[in-house]
This record gives sequence, structure tokens and C-alpha cells, in this order.
Amino acid sequence: MFLRPKTGTHRLRIFALLFVVTVEAHAASLQIFPLIDPSGLDLHHVKAESVEYLGRKAIRLTTELQSSDAGLAVLPGTDFQDGTIDADLAVKITAPPGVRMPGFTGIAFRAKVDGTEYEMFYLRPKNALSDDQAMRNHAVQYCEEPYFSWYRLRREWPFVYESYADIQPEAWIHIRIEVAGCSARIFLNGSSKPSLVVDGLKSSMLHGGIALWTSAGEESYFSNVRITPSPALPIKNGSDATGEWLVQNSTDAGKFDGTMKLARDGNKLTGTWSGALGDNRPITGTWRDGYVELSFPADWPDGGLGAPGPTKTVLAGWFDGDSAKGRMRVEARADGQWTAQRKSP
Repeated sequence: MFLRPKTGTHRLRIFALLFVVTVEAHAASLQIFPLIDPSGLDLHHVKAESVEYLGRKAIRLTTELQSSDAGLAVLPGTDFQDGTIDADLAVKITAPPGVRMPGFTGIAFRAKVDGTEYEMFYLRPKNALSDDQAMRNHAVQYCEEPYFSWYRLRREWPFVYESYADIQPEAWIHIRIEVAGCSARIFLNGSSKPSLVVDGLKSSMLHGGIALWTSAGEESYFSNVRITPSPALPIKNGSDATGEWLVQNSTDAGKFDGTMKLARDGNKLTGTWSGALGDNRPITGTWRDGYVELSFPADWPDGGLGAPGPTKTVLAGWFDGDSAKGRMRVEARADGQWTAQRKSP
């Protein structure tokens, strides 16, 4: 069913921004935002203007102050959990000569209404043109604000939450974000292959708004946002990690299975690990709405890849009822994924 605006210039402008088609199946709604007028956008530390850029009408976002780090504009009436987000975006760098600025522009999802917490994919198009391969690998980024910034994720999980893509500044880039439960993928310029896969989103928010995101020292342009919800996966936050767990660690250096016994006191976790990498090793960690970060001292075995000796194992991920999964690493030795099942009494 197409919604026609009533007469009146202001209402026409609002409906030019927001055109909604209701889909009865799954009691969900397809939302289409042409973004030719900023009316209705909920602005947080940004300015929004109607412009024409590279042959199309669009919204230009800039930060309120050049000293501002970043800001976003939340699309009205969005409350997204699982589904797809399509959008066209571009970035023009305006930082002074000599200031390294790769461009930062993206789409936030599952955002709080006040814009203080959200997950996001964003692009750094100029990095894709670098002669430095490490810099090229910083072209596409996932992060969660305010707890898991790009800096924290890069230091703790190098190259897991970012990747290379063939993109460039001052050109329209089509992005497609697919979100399902605790996983998300981003596709660029119509490719059927994702540029970045995140299996283990970091936010405790299971749903929230969709927002346009930009940073200082640039102009970000957005048009043609299309939000297509899908039936939400049956996951929940808040699952307790207390108990005994059978764990499988699958890494680039082999499998390292064992048993975890965990106890929770508020947001603190303690326990023991036994199995590959050592027996009765003390576990310490944190718990946040079912998201955990755990570590224990480990011994890397002789005869395998890497030098034998003492090291540390780190696990991060989500507990959901009687199962859990996430990322794991054995420092300077191995990197991979872990899964766990609660051991029957």
C-alpha cells in the first residue's frame, strides 16, 4: 500500500524523506528513505543538508565542529533487529593538506534512541588506495560504540573486524548490510561475496534505530536507504555463564578442546579450565548481559606449530541458554573460534 501525503509543503518534504511500504508478512515493514530532504532526521553532533552530489540528490552530513570526533543522524521510525540495510554513500575529504585522512563514513544499526550506543559498519575509502598492505586492510571496519572502538578491536583481534575492499573516495558506493542474531555481513557495490563477516556482534542491544554516520574533516553523502526486516532469530541476552561447559576450540593451528567450570558474581567470572593447553587453569573474566570475555594461563604443547611454553588463552563471545560461541586466541600461537555446550548434570 502506497502512502500519499496530504497537501502542504512541509508534509510533502517529510514524505519525500520517508516513504514507507507496509508488509503484512511477519508483521514487519519495508522502509525506504530517498534522503532528499533532512526533515525528520534525529541529529546527534552533525549538520544535515539537501544537496546534489555526483549527479544525484542526497543528504550531506558534516560534524557540528571540526573538533568533533563523529556524529550520526538517526532515521525516523526505525526499530531494526534482523534483516538487510541497503544504502548508497560517498565521502569527500576536507581535512587540510598534510593531515592523513582516509575518510570515515558508514551506517549504524541497533542504535539507542539517544545515539549513545550502536553497532556500525563504516568505510575508509582512501585506505584502499594505499601502497601499504596493512593500511589497505583497514578499508572496511566493524565496531561497536562506546565499548568496542576500532582501536580496541584492532589491538585485541588484529584484522578480524576489518578488511580490504576495492573502493575509493569521492565516488558513490553501494553497501548492503545483512544482520541475523549475533552475526552481520557487509557487501559492497553489488558483490555477492561479503567484504567483511562478523560472527559475534559486540552490543547487548538486540534491536534499535538505523543511523547515518560521519566523522570530522570530511563531507559524507547518503541516498537511497532501504531497510528490509526479516523474522528475528530466537536469541536472547542475559544468559548466565555459571555451570560446566564442554568447549571446542578450532584454530589455524589445530583443535584444543576442554572443559570450563564457571561461576558468576555480578559482572565478574571465575572458574577453571582443564583439557588441551593445561589442567586446572584459573579462569578470570567479565560478564555483560550474556557477553563474556575470559582468559586463563596456558601451556603451548611441544611438537606443534609455534614455540612450546607458557602463554595465555582468551575467549570472547555470547552465552545463549545452554550454548555459547565466539572468537578465541592463544597469544602469539593461534587464532580461531570456539563453541560450547552446557554439560548435563
